[in-house]
Amino acid sequence: MHQWYLSYNGQQMGPLDTAAAVAQAAKNPNGHCWRNGFAEWVPIAACAELRSESVAGNVTSPPPPAFSGGQRADVIDYKIYGEDMQFVEIELDPGESAVAEAGAMMYKDAVVNMETVFGDGKASSGGGFMDKLVGAGKRLVTGESLFTTVFSHAGGSGKAKVAFAAPYPGTIVPMTLSNYGGRIICQKDSFLAAARGVSIGLHFQRKVMTALFGGEGFIMQKLEGDGLVFVHAGGTIMERQLAPGERLDVDTGCVVAYTDGVNFDIKSVGSVKSMLFGGEGVFMATLTGPGKVWIQSLPFSRLAGRMMQAAMKPGRDEGSVLGGLGQVLGGDNRF
Repeated sequence: MHQWYLSYNGQQMGPLDTAAAVAQAAKNPNGHCWRNGFAEWVPIAACAELRSESVAGNVTSPPPPAFSGGQRADVIDYKIYGEDMQFVEIELDPGESAVAEAGAMMYKDAVVNMETVFGDGKASSGGGFMDKLVGAGKRLVTGESLFTTVFSHAGGSGKAKVAFAAPYPGTIVPMTLSNYGGRIICQKDSFLAAARGVSIGLHFQRKVMTALFGGEGFIMQKLEGDGLVFVHAGGTIMERQLAPGERLDVDTGCVVAYTDGVNFDIKSVGSVKSMLFGGEGVFMATLTGPGKVWIQSLPFSRLAGRMMQAAMKPGRDEGSVLGGLGQVLGGDNRF
């Protein structure tokens, strides 16, 4: 049972059990709420767990639509460690599972079983071979591995832990999908882990120009469900809530994720001189509200480009270039 905290004009209430929090939210939905597992204070009107018919009838703006999919995701607890090179530790109750990208695991308790499955693992406990094959095919199209790994607490009692590490310096962002209408659109390689029951699908850019020059290409990932997902962003993450019609211009590589109501498009950076000498490329992304967007300060493509640029400076022979790359990557530089 979660303990809730509610905030109205800077005045905090709590801890409250779920029933009391729902009752208070029905009386006054014009505040913010938080519980263990939330990355930030969430508007009460946007929190699916505190919504009821009375709450929805009193809000001044319509809440995001509730996810109408089938299976509910497992409810998991977590803790994020580190500053620049983060990892997330997930706590599982008996029977609960987490799904992660292949190779993301850092450590696990002995009672946690690890199983590699086709697709996103949502149908690992059911569904036919064709369902699993379609799920694997979706991941292949997005450039990910055909497989994901499911980590399940196989013990009879107690809690067990499994941890997943970020692939490069940056920030791990936890998102509860039910607070965002049950769907988040994200770049192809940002997904790290999730509660079992979250679906990892495809999102196609409708406009050809956006598909060709939108930074992440024609295909992005679509995370659907009502559970927790963990998305990794390079550098520092910025979250921005866009009002209806509000537009934000962003470098195409810096877009990490956005909610379903945000319109993603591209536009030219300006004059020919800006395109050639401005250093920002030919196009930039435009994000138009309403909805929430997540932006990263250091895309991996930019990090890799700077590393290669530094390594290939004139006057360096092949050995020094390879050795320099080894030092930058922190690995063994004996090639």
